[in-house]
Amino acid sequence: MNREIAVSSNILVKANNIGVKRGNRWIFRDVEFEIVRGKQIFLIGANGSGKTTCAKTVLGLIRPDEGTVARAPSLTIGYIPQKLSFSPVLPLTVRRLLTLTDRARQSEIASALAAVGLERLGNPQVLTLSGGELQRLLLARALIGKPDLLVLDEPAQGVDKAGERMLHERVEEIRRDYGCGALVISHNLELALASGDDFVPLVPHEHDDHPDA
Repeated sequence: MNREIAVSSNILVKANNIGVKRGNRWIFRDVEFEIVRGKQIFLIGANGSGKTTCAKTVLGLIRPDEGTVARAPSLTIGYIPQKLSFSPVLPLTVRRLLTLTDRARQSEIASALAAVGLERLGNPQVLTLSGGELQRLLLARALIGKPDLLVLDEPAQGVDKAGERMLHERVEEIRRDYGCGALVISHNLELALASGDDFVPLVPHEHDDHPDA
C-alpha cells in the first residue's frame, strides 16, 4: 500500500515492514526505514538480495505485497543509474545528455555542473569521458530541477577508488547545499558505515519461510 506523509513532516519516504514476492519466493521482506531530508541511507546487499527491487518499491514503481510505503506529497526524485550504454553510431554531447528528457535553462545546467565539479568540462562527446566524469555528469543531470531525493544505483560501478571517494564527497556537499535526501544502492558495507546516516542490509530469500495463513 502507498500513501502520503503529512506535509509538515521532514520525512521524504517511510517504508514500514515492506516485502515483495514473486511466485513462492520473497525477493525481500520485513524491510523498514525512513529517508529524512538531508540524510543518506544505504541499501546494502550482494547480487540477488533485492536491492534494486526494494528501491523501486520505495519509489512507487513496484507495489509491495506486504507493508506500506509513505511518501511526501509532490516528492521529486533525481535518479543516477548503475550504468548507461552509449552508441558510437549516435554520438551524444554532454549538453545534449543533460537536456534529453527535459528543457533546462542554461543557468540550471551551469549550476548542476558546478555542483559536481564539471563546470570546466565544456561540451565534449560523452564517449570521451572517464568513468568518474560520466558518473558525475549523471549526478549533474539528476540535480537539474533540484530534487527532494537522490537515488544512486551502485554509483561507483566502473569507477576507481579515488573516483568513488570523490563522487561520495560530492554527494555529501550536495545533500548539505540542496537539502535533499539520498538513497544509495550498494554492496559496499565499509562505505555505508563511513558515510551513511543509516544502512539497511538485504539478504536473498530463497523461499517463503513464513507461509501465509
